[in-house]
Amino acid sequence: MKIDESIVQGAKSLLAEAQNIVITNHVGPDGDAMGSALGFKEILRQQGKSVTVIVPNIYPKFLKWMKGDDEVIIFEDARAHASDSIKTTDLIIHLDYNSLARSGEMQGILSSATAKRLVVDHHQQPDDFADVLYSDTSMSSTCEMVFHLAQALGWDDYINKEAADCLYTGMMTDTGNFRFSSTTPTTHRAVARLLEKGVLPQEIASAVYDTNSRNRLKLLSRCLERMEVFPQYQSAIMSLSAADLDEFDYQKGDTEGFVNYGLSMEGTIMSAFLAEKDNRIKMSFRSKGDFNVNQLARDHFNGGGHINAAGGISEESMEKTIEKLKALLPQYEELAKK
Repeated sequence: MKIDESIVQGAKSLLAEAQNIVITNHVGPDGDAMGSALGFKEILRQQGKSVTVIVPNIYPKFLKWMKGDDEVIIFEDARAHASDSIKTTDLIIHLDYNSLARSGEMQGILSSATAKRLVVDHHQQPDDFADVLYSDTSMSSTCEMVFHLAQALGWDDYINKEAADCLYTGMMTDTGNFRFSSTTPTTHRAVARLLEKGVLPQEIASAVYDTNSRNRLKLLSRCLERMEVFPQYQSAIMSLSAADLDEFDYQKGDTEGFVNYGLSMEGTIMSAFLAEKDNRIKMSFRSKGDFNVNQLARDHFNGGGHINAAGGISEESMEKTIEKLKALLPQYEELAKK
């Protein structure tokens, strides 16, 4: 895997000059966000760097087994501490997001920070706020990018088992267990090296996927019962109201992956999942082939992401949001026929 030499040298210079480093990621950190943050932290920690991971809000329990989890600062719970760390750091590493708007309530303090910035991300259309930007939309995950950057910097020895476990987790979750189209031969070569570092795939898969509570399974059942299918557009829409979440004692991460169930149906190329959280509708989109859900989310739902995986937000009611989404489906009929 070849990274542009100017990026490698730029990152090398920033990392060499910085002693105190803050690593951040996006609102609602997922496996790739936390895996890349904690994996990069472990790689830098072994080089004597002081590294603090600060995330906007809480993340799922099934990601809390990774090394360094106990030291993560949750911004919404410790604003003063987090803000002081950001104000006084030498370098901010932005992982798995390419717009400060995706940092939620951290945006203000991050925008005013005077530290140098390194951005590592695989989402489309990055904003211009980095001193060094490593952006590659062809990559399966930010974790894969961190792995390749570490290799390019000659840091293979610093990828110990703990760091490898973190990076593997993000690669596994962001590729849907290595079945999404973003999975490449390069991805598998990176995974092979992580396995050589001691990663045990069965243990990580169990830690992430075999932690379902009874309430989560009931929530999934409700979601599937409510699913609407539109064969003419090869699309499915699923939704959960705030009342549904309350009924089954929703915990952070309980709806992770629900959107994929719609896409798993034969003949479906686009799946949308809507959940009523924090007085707004949070939306997840997944697709196959040429169905560009990134554009759908950007154009209509204040979101974005990748061609086949994106997210969005609606300030309207669940009913109005679903009706709006249904009304948009005919625009994508040609894609559904391909």
